[in-house]
Amino acid sequence: MSEQEQAKEGRALFGRVDPGARAVVIAGVILVLVLTSVLPWVGDAAGWQVLTGQADPALHVGLLPRLFSINSTIVGVAIGALALATRRWAIAWVAALAGVVVSFEGVIAIWSRQTVPNAGPGIGLLLAVLCMVVLAVQWLKVVWSRD
Repeated sequence: MSEQEQAKEGRALFGRVDPGARAVVIAGVILVLVLTSVLPWVGDAAGWQVLTGQADPALHVGLLPRLFSINSTIVGVAIGALALATRRWAIAWVAALAGVVVSFEGVIAIWSRQTVPNAGPGIGLLLAVLCMVVLAVQWLKVVWSRD
């Protein structure tokens, strides 16, 4: 193999990740994250209602749970699935770092629901935050391992 071919192969390898068995864990957690959209997030409002802004106005959902629902859908589902499908290192890094940020958003969304007198955080919101934390950790392990 010539030096040029070796360099080209090295660049191609640098741009790819192999999640291995973590791919199954990540795919499973993404599925659970999608399923949390049918569970209650705020009072009786399901995750999909918070996401689309169709929750009962009397619940006063607020910005933070809605922001978390939008970002967890974009980062956890869309970017996570894209990173799994393409196995590109850069997309995996975006999934990892954005996952950490969205996890913090989720914790703040839970906190914001605990400080209001009505409708606290539901099981769907709690489970969605847990999913985002697991996804962030798994993606960080994938990009740092560089098998």
